[in-house]
Amino acid sequence: MNEFEDTIPHLFRCPISLDLFEDPVTLCTGQTYDRSSIEKWLAAGNFTCPVTMQKLHDLSFVPNHTLRHLIDQWLQLSLQFDPGNSATATIYSLAALKRTLESHESNFENKLQALEKISVLSDEYCSFKKSCFLQLDFLPLLLELVFGRVDAQVLKNHMVFIELALCCILKLLPLGSLDPLNMIKDESKLATFILLFQKGTSSVKISLCHLIESASSSQTEELCCVLGNSRVLVHEIVLVASQNCEASEDAIKGLSALCSLQCNRESLVRGGAIDGIITYISSSGSERRKKKLAPLAMATAEKLLELESAKVALVNHPNGIETLVNMVFRVSDQERSESAVELLLIVCGDFGRAREEAIGAGVLTRLLLLLQSQSSTTTKSKARMLLKLLRNKWNEEPKQT
Repeated sequence: MNEFEDTIPHLFRCPISLDLFEDPVTLCTGQTYDRSSIEKWLAAGNFTCPVTMQKLHDLSFVPNHTLRHLIDQWLQLSLQFDPGNSATATIYSLAALKRTLESHESNFENKLQALEKISVLSDEYCSFKKSCFLQLDFLPLLLELVFGRVDAQVLKNHMVFIELALCCILKLLPLGSLDPLNMIKDESKLATFILLFQKGTSSVKISLCHLIESASSSQTEELCCVLGNSRVLVHEIVLVASQNCEASEDAIKGLSALCSLQCNRESLVRGGAIDGIITYISSSGSERRKKKLAPLAMATAEKLLELESAKVALVNHPNGIETLVNMVFRVSDQERSESAVELLLIVCGDFGRAREEAIGAGVLTRLLLLLQSQSSTTTKSKARMLLKLLRNKWNEEPKQT
């Protein structure tokens, strides 16, 4: 493999990473870089061309399809004229695995074995194998195999295949562009995505939640919007988040990813996201897991509470206010305490019922304890604001006799 690395033409190497191009893009200066490398360069605040050091008047870049095609041809020529090379053998092996998956004549067992080999090879990271997976378009193929039109019976018989294919997809996603995911916007593939969430195993649901996280990228924003506005899918994700099961924390991550887009938030509220989040936070289960993801769940709820419908959903939840009050004083978790106080500030400012329930649940005592703790200045400041709000509103409201 090292011998192969030495034979890569200079023009086929990214000037930043010095590896074989995976997704070449060209800047306004005419210089070409690998997409991931130049994105990191720009994200670090560098607004010059790394090679020429010219100031970039335009930070956009365009795909270099010509160079990508030349690299494809070069890889094929390596396979044709140097069959004894170990790197060429890798290309041949991957190409053969791809043909097995594509062939209608291959039986289920052969395709399953091909997937198992792909899973192993994708774990053995090196820039050459990474390029091979990209150049041979494995990601679109695997997405087509999983989300092509299938029925419930096929899902039942081939669930092991789907689990493994999704595992391979998740391994390949970080290697290149996320654009292939956009095929899920297709009506039939979206229907399969939803069916898998309904009928799939816990492993399948976890993988689909990871795909939803990936879809929150700028490259797949439209897909994220499509997923977030699917009433059935949102309902299924909320259901998993509420079940206190192995996949519940991944469902919370999925809800958080969908919530990153403003266009999804109303749909999430209608789908019961607030109820699901409160149920997740208040349910018994692994304290270690909840300690890790409760702040993410509460941060998601805070974004949703920009909507009046979300505030109503929180106040109407039988345990909504009490759950937040119980989070106010957490000696070992200041992040959760601050989030709980923030959420209570939002709803108690608008709803007298929320104020009454919070006081009845003991929020005043918890806030006083919080002020005497080692909590951050920000948390204490918000606690004082909530105390002042509750005191002022209590004095303003007529007392019932």
